[in-house]
Amino acid sequence: MRFDPSSTVYVAGHRGLAGSALVRALQRRGFTDIIGRSSRDLDLRDRHSVFEFFASTTPDVVILAAARVGGIIANSTAPVDFLSENLRIQVNVLDAAAAFGVERVLFLGSSCIYPKFAPQPIREDALLTGPLESTNDAYAVAKIAGIMQVQATRRQYGLPWISAMPTNLYGPNDNFSDDNSHLLPAMIRRYESARRGAAPIVTNWGTGTPRRELLHVDDMAEACMRLLEHYDGPRQVNIGTGVDHSIAEIASIVADAVGYDGAVEWDTTKPDGTPRKLLDVSTIHELGWRPMITLHEGVAQVVEWYRGVHSTTDASPAGSELSDVGV
Repeated sequence: MRFDPSSTVYVAGHRGLAGSALVRALQRRGFTDIIGRSSRDLDLRDRHSVFEFFASTTPDVVILAAARVGGIIANSTAPVDFLSENLRIQVNVLDAAAAFGVERVLFLGSSCIYPKFAPQPIREDALLTGPLESTNDAYAVAKIAGIMQVQATRRQYGLPWISAMPTNLYGPNDNFSDDNSHLLPAMIRRYESARRGAAPIVTNWGTGTPRRELLHVDDMAEACMRLLEHYDGPRQVNIGTGVDHSIAEIASIVADAVGYDGAVEWDTTKPDGTPRKLLDVSTIHELGWRPMITLHEGVAQVVEWYRGVHSTTDASPAGSELSDVGV
C-alpha cells in the first residue's frame, strides 16, 4: 500500500471542514503533491468531468471527504437532494478511482449510518441492524452505500480501500449558517450573536437532553492518517472521543467560551433527533490513536477562529454546501 510523502493525494472536499483538516495533516507529514478542486472547478456530480479529472491527475491516493451536508432541518426538508447528490458524488469518485487503478482510497462516512436505537457505545458491527433516525435517513443511506461500494471493491478487485466513520465533527471551516449547520457551529453563531446584542435571548432546539459526542476535526484527520498508514480491513472504523455530553452541557460550554451570560430557552416543539450517539472506538485505539484536543479547548479555538473570520457580520457559511464541505 503506497502512502508516503512522495504519493500524489487527491482530497475531495479539500476546502471543507473535514477536507481542509486532512490537507493540514498531510502537510504536517511532508506531503507536497496534494490535489484539490473546488466545486466550481470540478462538479463531482458530473461523471464525465470526474473521469476526465482522474485521467489528467492520476492520483496514488484518494480521500473522499466531499459531501452535501447539513443539520436536522436541511436533512428533513430536502432528503432527495441529500440522497441523490451524495450517491452521485460517491459513485463517480469511487468508480473513477477503480477505473484508473487507485490503490489506496479512504471513504469518510458519518456516525448517522448506525441505527437510531443502537446499543451504546455503538460498535462497528451495529451497521444495518435496525432502523435509522428519520430526520437524516436519506443522508445515512447514501453513506451506507459508500461503505458497501468500498467493501465490494475490495472483494471484486482486491484493492486495500477503507472507510472511516467519524462522530460529530467541529472545527475551523465549518458551516455556521443558522439554517443548515450542525449543532455546535449553530450554537456558536447563536450565542455569539446574542453576546453582541443582536438577540435578547438564546433559543436552542429540543429539550437539551439528547447526548452527543463531539470530535475536533484535526483529531479526526490524525486518526485518518493512522488508518491510511496502518489499517487494511473491510469493516468501517469508528473515530470518536468515547465521551459524550448532553446538548444542554454543550450549550453551557459554548456560552462560557463566547462569554454569554444572558437568558436561554429551549424550544421543545423542535426535534431532538437521535437520543444518544456514542461510538465504540476500540478499533482505532488498538491502532494507537487517541484524541488530543478536549472539548473545552476545541470550542474556545473555534470561537476565536469564528470571530476572526466573521468579525463584522453574522455571515453565511465558510464553504459551499455542496462538495467543498466535508462530513
